[in-house]
Amino acid sequence: MRDEDEFVAFAQGARDRLRRTAYLMCGDWERAADHVQDALIRVYVAWPRLTRAGREYAYARRALVSVVLDHTRRRSSTELVVAADPRRPADLDVAELVSARATLLQVMAELPPRQRACVVLRYFDDLSVADTARALGCSEGTVKSQTARALDRLRSVFEDSSLGELTLGSGKW
Repeated sequence: MRDEDEFVAFAQGARDRLRRTAYLMCGDWERAADHVQDALIRVYVAWPRLTRAGREYAYARRALVSVVLDHTRRRSSTELVVAADPRRPADLDVAELVSARATLLQVMAELPPRQRACVVLRYFDDLSVADTARALGCSEGTVKSQTARALDRLRSVFEDSSLGELTLGSGKW
């Protein structure tokens, strides 16, 4: 019973942060919530085996990345992604920042899943190259090359527009 109470406390504390990370990887809040739920199921199954040395969140993040990447591999070619819900209230009222954010999210959505995951883990979750490699289950060189390719693509879009002031590390996207 104690392990279950610890898991519930962990899941409640990590859910929102994991959902934001999932959203940045998949671009849809509802799908992000589903991905987090699937990842937390994986964490729950492994919970008795996990060492609680502060690495539970790292395990959950890795499970989340796996769930998101697995889902992108399984997606049917007939499945259509729908446009974002226009009724959602905007967080920012500055038109230029809203436009920059929309552009950034659109370009992020166009990145291949592994490149998108690298950018999200490196710049949103602020992980090191080594931690990102562990979360993705790949080499540090792969993380560096995938991140560089993704950033080149993002830079090319923002250099071609007047939105160049927006930085990836600003937390405003």
